[in-house]
Amino acid sequence: MQQPQQAQQQQQQQQNHASQVNPVWLAQSRLRRRKFDECIEVCTGILEKNPYDQAVWYLKTRALTLKNWLDDLEIEEEGVADVLLDEHQVAQVPRPGTSLSRPLTSASGSGAPSQAVRPMTNSGRPLTGFARPGTGSQRPTTSANGRVGTASLQQALKGAKPGTARPVTTSGRFVRLGTASLASEPGGPFINVERLDLRKYAARPLLARALCDYLIYTEHNMKKALELCALATQVAEYQDWWWKARLGKCYYQLGLLRDAERQFKSSLGQGQGAAAAAAAGVIYLRMDQPNTALEHYTSALGAHPGDSSLLLGVARVYDALGDAEKAVAFYKNVLFHDASNVEAIACLAAHHFYTDQPEIALRYYRRLLQMGVTNSELWNNLGLCCFYASQYDMCLGCFDRALALADDNALPDIWYNIGQVAVGIGDLALAYQAFKIAISINPNHAEALNNLGVLEYRKGNDDSAASLFRSGQREGSHVFEVFFNGALLAFKAGDFQVSFDLVNKALEAYPEHTESHELLKQLKAHFTML
Repeated sequence: MQQPQQAQQQQQQQQNHASQVNPVWLAQSRLRRRKFDECIEVCTGILEKNPYDQAVWYLKTRALTLKNWLDDLEIEEEGVADVLLDEHQVAQVPRPGTSLSRPLTSASGSGAPSQAVRPMTNSGRPLTGFARPGTGSQRPTTSANGRVGTASLQQALKGAKPGTARPVTTSGRFVRLGTASLASEPGGPFINVERLDLRKYAARPLLARALCDYLIYTEHNMKKALELCALATQVAEYQDWWWKARLGKCYYQLGLLRDAERQFKSSLGQGQGAAAAAAAGVIYLRMDQPNTALEHYTSALGAHPGDSSLLLGVARVYDALGDAEKAVAFYKNVLFHDASNVEAIACLAAHHFYTDQPEIALRYYRRLLQMGVTNSELWNNLGLCCFYASQYDMCLGCFDRALALADDNALPDIWYNIGQVAVGIGDLALAYQAFKIAISINPNHAEALNNLGVLEYRKGNDDSAASLFRSGQREGSHVFEVFFNGALLAFKAGDFQVSFDLVNKALEAYPEHTESHELLKQLKAHFTML
């Protein structure tokens, strides 16, 4: 009982010491130690007694900004309106490797494993080792003509995860974020933005910068922030790169990409490198100009060699374009400068796994475990690596851990992988149960529907297999196997026209599939005989 009493006495002594310290100095100390809530509490008490204390106003503004700050370049996912009403498209049919919607294929010498080995996401991009917003959802194309950039409403409404939907607009998410952050403040918002005289603040650079970040990151009021940035840029006689970078950020959030591009270019011309170059690269990726983004990243790396954010940007672009060799080289370069970068380790592990090197992938995933990363996806990947590396004693233990940590979004994929392992060891009953569980959790899981259809076909249940293949084709236009299996089943049943339509869809999803080409050749031979 003595230890709790001693702890209470020490806490009371600390509170007594804190009450004797200058409150402004105490607020500065707590802000520096990133104790934002305590800093805000102290500043609120001071401002109640003296609302015109500018130093305390500045401290509270910075504390609120840092508390709500997030890396807005990393949460990018286009909304429905951004997809359907895109005005920045350059080419209707871009060449492979020049657009994110037309990545390089293995036939182009990209060094990436074929689509038969490395699966595709529902957006048509190769599966990456690190899930980021925007990697699981892409600008969809119409099934009628397949022209890039002509988005169908049904596909545009789908989110990256099953059962989710895209936001209507990207800016709409920021408005909701701002509303939530302000609702948590007792007494309402700290600053009444509508009553501010922005010209007065623009003449005071330090206060203006704090207010600008508050408007962007706490209130998400981009229009007021844009007005303040424009006034402050005029006061600085257009010579301050910081205000130009903030102008570019405001234009970008408002969807004015060309204006944002001009501001970031001007900021880069005045000496600002890494942050503005990363933001400019995101703008070019949003306009589907990956090669221009690579030029900006490369030029910024000349001035800032070893900057991990720029190196990661280059690696991500090459990964999205399907150029695996260059992507792997840049991911390794990232680890040379930052040995604990989770994204680089995960992407290298995924590359080695899909290039038939599960032992090396296992080492990378073990490194993530040693760094303290523990989630269901990591244990799932460890289980697959152990299975394909013939370490069967550890395989099922890893899947047990993955199931214990998984939520409803991850459970279908884990059960699907358990089914794959069961097929590999020849236990088709376990595989059937695992695929059934995956479909019960997520009825839209196209891969599980396809594999379950194959098992039903092996049992002789052709009607059930055809029904499962049709369900898989409806849910997963990116899965070429479900179209090929449906085409093969229809061919054996004598329904050549259905088989012809399905095999063409399989070749749209994977143009290099040899079996689909052979089946198409046989179908054409049958049609010529008729």
